[in-house]
Amino acid sequence: MSKSGVLIAGESWVIVTTHIKGFDSMTTSGYEESVGPLQNALEESGLAVDFLPNHLATHKFPSHKEELEPYQAVILSDIGANTLLLPADTFLHSRTTPNRLDLLHDYVQAGGGLMMIGGYLSFTGLSGKANYKGTPIESALPVTLLPYDDRVEMPQGFSPEICAPAHPIMQGIEGPWPTLLGYNQVELKPGATVLLEHNNDPIAAVWEYGHGRTAVFTSDCAPHWGTPEFLDWQNYGTFFGQTTRWLARAV
Repeated sequence: MSKSGVLIAGESWVIVTTHIKGFDSMTTSGYEESVGPLQNALEESGLAVDFLPNHLATHKFPSHKEELEPYQAVILSDIGANTLLLPADTFLHSRTTPNRLDLLHDYVQAGGGLMMIGGYLSFTGLSGKANYKGTPIESALPVTLLPYDDRVEMPQGFSPEICAPAHPIMQGIEGPWPTLLGYNQVELKPGATVLLEHNNDPIAAVWEYGHGRTAVFTSDCAPHWGTPEFLDWQNYGTFFGQTTRWLARAV
């Protein structure tokens, strides 16, 4: 893995499908990624990006601070805590390994940037499976997580309201925001700044933590909560690029 400015982890999955045709059945499998819109947007804004899909993050995500130091920001998107907590040495062979949630927390305290983007395996997540509640990651984020399934599904769509138009991240971005189809419900911490909200729920929020900065976008950077309207929006790259640069103290 090359060393560059931004590390994105998550945004991939393996699919196994069973086809039943009367008496007979067969299975097919495949691999998919949805990091493309986010990675392309960041690279087009001039940021260098390394990407670790979920199945590689288990054993290749940095385990020591020296491996994180070259990155100005880390983005976790649809990657559950267990993927970082349970590498094969620990889960299969019962060996001690570094706690990578502690590592990320300390990375931020020392001056790094961290962003979590929403999804079924972000924040608390589907049936609580993302499992970041009560972890060092929650301590570093500008929001408090719910202790149960935190998804708010909105098939009718919603458009978040801009709350801090003067913030550097929001420069040049005007409403209305494109339609989104859901988000992870969280609670804003005292001292944090909410950039976007819906029904008083934070959709984007930031704060300073130790010597570093963290941000959340509680909806999705890709389908299904991220609609084609959002992914094709002229300010999609502006928002994520400016957020990442703010985390890296470049704006």
